[in-house]
Amino acid sequence: MQRGDVMGLQYLRVKLLALLWPRGRCPLMLRLMPLFLLFVMTHLACAAPVADLRIQGSNTIGASLGPALVAAMLAEQGLHDIHSVPTTAPNEHNIIGTNAQGQQIRVAVSAHGSGTGFSALKAGEADLVAASRSITDHELVQLDPLGDLKSPDAEHVIAIDGLAIIVHPDNPLNQLNTEQVAQIFSGQLSTWEALGGVGGPIRVYARDDRSGTYDTFNQLVLSRTGHRLSPQSQRFESSKQLSEAVSHDPQAIGFIGLPYIREAKALALVDGASQPMLPLNSLIASEDYPLSRRLYFYLPPSSNNPWAKALINFTQGAHGQAIVSQHGFVAQTVLASRVLPGPHMPEDYLTLTQQAERLSVNFRFDEGSASLDNKARQDLLRVVAYLNASDKLNKHVTLVGFGDAKDNPERAELLSKLRAMAVRRELVKSGVVLREIRGYGAHMPVAANTEDEGRLKNRRVEVWVY
Repeated sequence: MQRGDVMGLQYLRVKLLALLWPRGRCPLMLRLMPLFLLFVMTHLACAAPVADLRIQGSNTIGASLGPALVAAMLAEQGLHDIHSVPTTAPNEHNIIGTNAQGQQIRVAVSAHGSGTGFSALKAGEADLVAASRSITDHELVQLDPLGDLKSPDAEHVIAIDGLAIIVHPDNPLNQLNTEQVAQIFSGQLSTWEALGGVGGPIRVYARDDRSGTYDTFNQLVLSRTGHRLSPQSQRFESSKQLSEAVSHDPQAIGFIGLPYIREAKALALVDGASQPMLPLNSLIASEDYPLSRRLYFYLPPSSNNPWAKALINFTQGAHGQAIVSQHGFVAQTVLASRVLPGPHMPEDYLTLTQQAERLSVNFRFDEGSASLDNKARQDLLRVVAYLNASDKLNKHVTLVGFGDAKDNPERAELLSKLRAMAVRRELVKSGVVLREIRGYGAHMPVAANTEDEGRLKNRRVEVWVY
């Protein structure tokens, strides 16, 4: 036992003597004191050690992805005998490894919802927050004493996920628009016949209030249209249980993270004037799919926890992103692929689809700013690494900018081109010589322009390589 523990026990003994024998009336208590102290010492020795890294937050991340990333990071750091210790509490994990000096390193992962992570960080009960949504303005203000959690050093996108709208495999419905989805989950549309289908009453399944999955659905679907979740909906803490329930109920509809579609059927979604989009990896990676979302780690800028920083660095690397993919999420690895032409595309954009391939990332910007957001800053490094490995640094790249609708279409086109130029400035710093820059204004929207969230998604820059 450490010297501090012994001194603490001596102090405890004096306090107990003062309480239990204040007037010298109970010599028996003095004789029993050594036994009591032995009990306290044994209890302290058996108490669970404090974790070296405490991660709290999203069930989407913490259910399996988070523990897998932790175990692989510990292995990369040279630890051995890495294993998970069962806990009595649901949705909690303890991952333990042993270093070269024989010391055990413990990482505790608690996955009860994104909101619980920020609350734990404020209470000093977490070192790192796992979140399946971005930090809210209210949380940002509450955690301001810990530093700016929206800064590039604090906010780290670790993966892209898509919320799928799922139904029973035999449901004949194939697509919905986001307004219809909001009406269904708020209870305004209550029968499948109202959607042109069959099956009688619609049964709504949803995640619980503490879930980042629910927060994202509420933000992207319900709140933006002024709706609230129907009080008749069935709520689930577990994504897996929700998916299984939908896949066994012909009248059910639910929303779920991409890895949990499983046996259910995913519907294509339309947002505003966008094209119908299924939750495909390519559309989620570029964040064009209406219900795509980012998964985050939040680390206070003032943190000096080496294990938290090691986990973030590992997750952003190739090995970490491979684990992201293995667990059913969309990795941020840069890939090139052909794009199928469509009648909604401008003529010279159609030519681009025939001659070049599109990379799997879109550059997006901070709200109300011409500055690249935190994900885009990381994507710059990934794109440059891809171009360098593919020998495409010199005049093999075309940047294509898009924007939201303006009163003047010419202004919208100019702004979209200026966004592409902002990306070019950053790429030039790394030795990239561009072939061309284009701006298409408000053409080819991927989201409705009626809300800030949709306008932010439409303000994007695509990368094409020849």
